[in-house]
Amino acid sequence: MKKYVAEFIGTFWLVLGGCGSAVLAAAFPDVGIGLLGVSLAFGLTVLTMAYAIGHISGCHLNPAVSIGLWAGGRFDAKELPPYIASQVAGAIAAGGTLFLVASGKAGFDVTAGFASNGYGAHSPGGYSLLSALVTEVVMTMIFLIVILGSTDSRAPKGMAPAAIGLCLTLIHLISIPVTNTSVNPARSTGVAIFVGGWALAQLWVFWVAPIIGAVAGAGIYRFIGGDGE
Repeated sequence: MKKYVAEFIGTFWLVLGGCGSAVLAAAFPDVGIGLLGVSLAFGLTVLTMAYAIGHISGCHLNPAVSIGLWAGGRFDAKELPPYIASQVAGAIAAGGTLFLVASGKAGFDVTAGFASNGYGAHSPGGYSLLSALVTEVVMTMIFLIVILGSTDSRAPKGMAPAAIGLCLTLIHLISIPVTNTSVNPARSTGVAIFVGGWALAQLWVFWVAPIIGAVAGAGIYRFIGGDGE
C-alpha cells in the first residue's frame, strides 16, 4: 500500500502545484507568473516528488507514464490498475482542494476553465482537435523517451529527476497555448470533473492521446536504447 499512497500524494502535489499556479497565480494582478511560471510549477512538482517518493513508488504520477513504463519493459502489468486508480484519486483530491480555495474569491467561475484541457473553442489559442491530438501524442512520446533514457542504468546517476522535471517544463512552454497541456490523463481528470460540461466531453482526448504517445515513446526507446536493459 505504501507505493500506492505515495502515488496518491505525488499526483495530488502535481495537480495542486501545477493547476493551482494556473488558477491562482498565472494572471494575478500586477505580479502574475504567466505561462512561464505555470510551466515551471509543473516541472517543479515532478522534480520535488521524484526525490521525495521516487525510491518508494517510482514517482509515475501519471497513468500514461505507468502504461509507457510497462510498454518499455520497466513495469509489471498487474500494477497498472492500482497505480492508475491512486493517481486519478490523488488528482481529484487536489482538484477538490483547489476548488475550495479558488471558490473563496468573489466572482470565481469554475466553468471559465479551472486549468482544464481543451481544444477548439476551449483551447487557449483556439487550436483544432487535430492540433490537440498531435501535440499531446508527440509531447507525451518525448516525455517517455526522456523518462526511460534518464532512468537507464547507463545514464548519470541522480540526474533523472532534474531531466524529467525540466522536460515537463519545456513541454508546457510549448503546448499550453494549444491544449493547456495535459500529457497526463489524471491531471486532466482531476480538474475536468469540477468543470463538467465541455471539459468532460473533451476529456477523452487527454486520455487517448497521452497513452498513444507514451506507448510510442516506449517503443522508440526500446529500439534506440534497448542494448543496455
